[in-house]
Amino acid sequence: MTSWWHGGIGYEIYPRSFADSNDDGIGDINGIRGRLPYLSWLGIDAIWIAPFYQSPGLDHGYDVSDYRAINPIHGTLADFDELVADAHGRNIRVIVDIVPNHSSSEHRWFQEALKGRDQPHRDYYIWRDPGPDGGPPNNWVSHFGGPAWTLDEASNQYYCHLFLPEQPDLNWSNPALRAEFDDILRFWCDRGADGFRIDVAHGLIKDPQFRNNPQRVPIQDPDNPTEVFNAFEHLYDMDQDGTVDVYRRWNQVVEPYSAVLIGESNPRSLDRVARYVTNGSLHTVFYLEPGWIHWKPEDLLEKIETVHRSTDTGISWVIDNHDNPRSATRFGGGDVGRSRSLAVMTFMMALGGFPFLWEGQELGLTDAELDASNLTDPIATRNEHGVGRDTTRTVMPWDSSHANGFSESAEPWLPSAQRTPAETVAVQRDDKSSWLSKHRDLITTRRSHPDLWKATPQWLETPPGAVRALRRGKMLALANWKPDMFSIELPPGKWSIVYHSGSAEHQDVSGSIDMAAESTYLLAAST
Repeated sequence: MTSWWHGGIGYEIYPRSFADSNDDGIGDINGIRGRLPYLSWLGIDAIWIAPFYQSPGLDHGYDVSDYRAINPIHGTLADFDELVADAHGRNIRVIVDIVPNHSSSEHRWFQEALKGRDQPHRDYYIWRDPGPDGGPPNNWVSHFGGPAWTLDEASNQYYCHLFLPEQPDLNWSNPALRAEFDDILRFWCDRGADGFRIDVAHGLIKDPQFRNNPQRVPIQDPDNPTEVFNAFEHLYDMDQDGTVDVYRRWNQVVEPYSAVLIGESNPRSLDRVARYVTNGSLHTVFYLEPGWIHWKPEDLLEKIETVHRSTDTGISWVIDNHDNPRSATRFGGGDVGRSRSLAVMTFMMALGGFPFLWEGQELGLTDAELDASNLTDPIATRNEHGVGRDTTRTVMPWDSSHANGFSESAEPWLPSAQRTPAETVAVQRDDKSSWLSKHRDLITTRRSHPDLWKATPQWLETPPGAVRALRRGKMLALANWKPDMFSIELPPGKWSIVYHSGSAEHQDVSGSIDMAAESTYLLAAST
């Protein structure tokens, strides 16, 4: 039996920025609910909502203080129930974001743990005695700057945090903690959630010996947390072999609900990606590298093919998300970047799996320009040279009214310049040649031709470089990401162009096809 997410297309929503229903400048659950007709029109099968839990908000919801409560700025549990009911009424599934690597330091568990080494919740977190020099127990560093260890002076022990000090890492070697999360998953499934996107899915288990990570390259700028983090080979603080055992257990928890488990997985090498989706563990994982690299088409195609050959159905393909600059910006900016972004997304629609769009990607949005005084991301606000993620998180432009229709009169939580009319849903929806229309047509094409995700994939021989051909049954996906027109030989028979990321005519072809530069075509075998 085919699971509901096979062949589906997801859409990531950042609740703070999507739609503000009560005009307080912060997006909310009822705002999402009010925009369900748009998502249905677009052809979305599932929405993934970034964290809306009770939280101090130091990392905008990824610092959870109560996994069973909703932050009042986003709404109530009753609002969530109504959202689920309305979404299901439109055949849209609801995926919630679960954050199991760490909690907020304000979570009841951590507050109890701080009371002493003998407290029952102490072992819910990772504690170590100081190193021989009295400092941190090893050289692990935080994603957000500084060591991954903070000293609790009362107990003279360090606790581990791969992110903010206010986000202490949970101890997944503790059976009691595992049981807690079993119940948390059931809580949301019982409320109608259709699955979970798992934050930092590769980070749960740490090396039991807490060995130092090898340093790969010298650190040139110690005030840039991304550079510091990437200077190390993360052999011991993440992507440990025992991590998949957690997800095999979770798989059994959610199986009665037919819920999907999608991991945000960033393993050490491409050959480790498939580990997370085999032997009854996660259903899919996000392959994240296309979501942060710049336009290097040959390298990108090579990595996409490598990962796809390891698992056809196990990847949720993305080129955009809330953590990185938008692909239209990374791929060159303006219409050049937008065109390249659509070409990549078009090819991904033929890779099986469960692809996702990031809110505004369908509009061809580039990153917003922000005044430094308005930045809120801790990567930027806590580090002199940190490059934050705010520019991709500005509000969704619905129309040309105040705040682009995000709120009625309130200023958005993340102030930015007004988007142009051409960038809004209202204008693009009525323009058959807009980026929105092109993305909607792409979604329709994938749904109309199930061989694109269902048939057995066959990579065809192509010349070296930024060119690929992938056949799936009666469908053929062709990528020419070279800077010039390129002719590709076709399999025998007649073919019909059913979608193109550029401006090619929908026509019948045979023998070979002259493809426009930096484009992707989808062809169907003519009957």
